[in-house]
Amino acid sequence: MDSRKPRLNLPAGMEASLRIDPVPNLFPAMPKTPSPSKTTYSDRFIPCRSSSRLQNFSLVERSSPAKEGGNDAYARLLRAELLGEGPAACSPSGGPGSPMSPSKNLFRFKTDHSAPTSPFAGLGSSQEGNVASEVSTPPKVPRKIPKTPHKVLDAPSLQDDFYLNLVDWSSQNVLAVGLGTCVYLWSATTSKVTKLCDLGSRDGVCAIQWTREGSYLAIGTSLGDVQIWDGTKCKRIRNMGGHQTRTGILAWSSCILSSGSRDRNILQHDIRVSNDFISKFTGHRSEVCGLKWSHDDRELASGGNDNQLLVWNQRSQNPILRLTEHTAAVKAIAWSPHQHGLLASGGGTADRCIRFWNTANGNMLNSVDTGSQVCNLAWCKNVNELVSTHGYSQNQIMVWKYPSMSKVATLTGHTLRVLYLAMSPDGQTIVTGAGDETLRFWNIFPSVKTPAPVRDTGVWSLGRTHIR
Repeated sequence: MDSRKPRLNLPAGMEASLRIDPVPNLFPAMPKTPSPSKTTYSDRFIPCRSSSRLQNFSLVERSSPAKEGGNDAYARLLRAELLGEGPAACSPSGGPGSPMSPSKNLFRFKTDHSAPTSPFAGLGSSQEGNVASEVSTPPKVPRKIPKTPHKVLDAPSLQDDFYLNLVDWSSQNVLAVGLGTCVYLWSATTSKVTKLCDLGSRDGVCAIQWTREGSYLAIGTSLGDVQIWDGTKCKRIRNMGGHQTRTGILAWSSCILSSGSRDRNILQHDIRVSNDFISKFTGHRSEVCGLKWSHDDRELASGGNDNQLLVWNQRSQNPILRLTEHTAAVKAIAWSPHQHGLLASGGGTADRCIRFWNTANGNMLNSVDTGSQVCNLAWCKNVNELVSTHGYSQNQIMVWKYPSMSKVATLTGHTLRVLYLAMSPDGQTIVTGAGDETLRFWNIFPSVKTPAPVRDTGVWSLGRTHIR
């Protein structure tokens, strides 16, 4: 019998019984234990890859015999370049702590008590020896917006009236301004000023609006008329009536021109037909002071002195949405060019809030208290930002990032309410007007291709000229 097999010391009778009635083998046979002389042991330690961190390893030179002559100098230089060691670390002294010490391994694991718990938390750190810091993304340089206007124009008789809209910038880079009874055109390319029309002493300019093509200009008058002018030929095309009193707001939608009046009505004018207007929207209980078509021409938003924001479409004579959260007149209205159905509106002195709406369901998405009367809103087409102009009591211009609504810049310079706002065709420059009879041009938005352009040309150099 093999001496390595275990035996049971049982009485003779019991052993005999076991041989006569053997117990069935219920368990599989166990493998034989190998001989100690054939057992192979391993001292390799493989750490868990998920819990290891590169910064917990330090490079230490592997022991090697010193080379002679130039080979020794070359080896020290190579170690310095590859291992990041200085001249002292490359010294061939071979003393304790020296890279030549034979008792050291190439990699030595050290305990890092200050390391973050997450294996990815230190990826962006700049500590020495961290490989991830070499490929980290450089910090984004914040866009710098000039705090002063790059051009100022005198605009005598520019009225200080919250309910008027007297400045608009065409897609052909021509600025139209209503001053008293006259409308002037200023070319942003040549700085040439042209007098478009004079309505006479009995009438006055209350609103102006270019077509999207930039060829024709609509003018709302204090008598309630709406005139269409050819901006190139300086010739009036037609005159349309229908309002009982002043027409203070206009909005184009292809061949349809919407006009809002102090008589509380919104008229739809089709310049292709001979009638003065083709339909009338009645929903406001006070003067209509805000009007803006959506970019797809499907919805019309209107604001009134009754603190209401209404949304209309062409298929119904009644508003599809009636939003009443504002507590002051709603003049500032802007549709987002980046998100369908996103509408921004601003309230007057008693409200001071910019509110955002989803016109698909009428839900208010956000509300921001600006601290001042909101006079105008405009969304940038190049980036998801918008600009607001304000009246009482700060008279400032504010640039916001959407949807966080963090302030990008606050611009000051006007001494009275910033009642008028228009944007250049390239979407980079805005012009603001106020009752202080000045027009100020600001470079605030980036272009589509470059992240932070700052235009500085001869035409736009800082100066002060009269618009007439």
